[in-house]
Amino acid sequence: MSAIAPLEQEPAVEVARPATPRRRGGRRRKTLGDWAVLGVAVLIGLLIAVPFFMILVNSFKSPTDYANTGPLSLPSELYFDGLVAFWERVDFPEKLWNSFYISGIVAIGAVLISMLNAFALGIGRVKGRTWIVVIILLANMLPQEVLLYPLYFMFKQVGLYDNQWAVIIIFVVIQSAFGTYLLASVYGTFPKEILEAASLDGANRWTILWRVVFPITRPTLSVLIIFFFIWTWNEFLIPLTFLVSNANQTVPVAVAVLQGDRLMDVTTTSASALLGLIPTLIFFLIFQRTLTRGITAGAVK
Repeated sequence: MSAIAPLEQEPAVEVARPATPRRRGGRRRKTLGDWAVLGVAVLIGLLIAVPFFMILVNSFKSPTDYANTGPLSLPSELYFDGLVAFWERVDFPEKLWNSFYISGIVAIGAVLISMLNAFALGIGRVKGRTWIVVIILLANMLPQEVLLYPLYFMFKQVGLYDNQWAVIIIFVVIQSAFGTYLLASVYGTFPKEILEAASLDGANRWTILWRVVFPITRPTLSVLIIFFFIWTWNEFLIPLTFLVSNANQTVPVAVAVLQGDRLMDVTTTSASALLGLIPTLIFFLIFQRTLTRGITAGAVK
């Protein structure tokens, strides 16, 4: 019997792929498109930085120096009278404490209410969940001007007009509406296996919320706290309407009221804007890493 010769296999043909240019160390070499995106980002960053540069430069100019050299030139000598004048006229430490007090309570309270509402809507699956979320979204889209008169009348009746708690209650409701809408969609995709495992271990709803859901979604809650704090700090219309006493006013209201009342010069106005900007900038720099981790946490499972 003649042996059957094995079939010869043709050598596999490898398709050549264009090599991606890389630098030493394994880094990919930047292409023309990468440099274009970088150039656009730098240009946008410079446009954003121009107003801050003007505020910083003009805060340390004298009115005479500003009139002679204009807003874009560097000061010939450091002039601190504008900062001192604004600090003393408005009692800035008091206004700073009012802003921190209102913004801090609003941020914590709004996140807490948002988490409880979202747990009921996203995990508890209450009846009419979709309609409730839609109503919350529509309420969040209402402009503040529409709310001024009914809120003014209501807080006048209950004796909370010209009281910081009126502003706190209003902003807790407004911010928690947005937080509920956001967290309800997040909790709606929460892994059911984890919830079922916790239930099998004997955990009730309250335990599941604080021992399971809260630790996992802590980065998202941290981002909401930071945003709620900054948003409340920068609010102007509602604090201007409900905080008429000088002792209750926040930093943005104090800056605006003093500009209209005393007709400050440009350098003192720049100094007031700089003093109002520094606390939020420090707050953002302190919690920058927390903000970055919270934003990127949802992209990695």
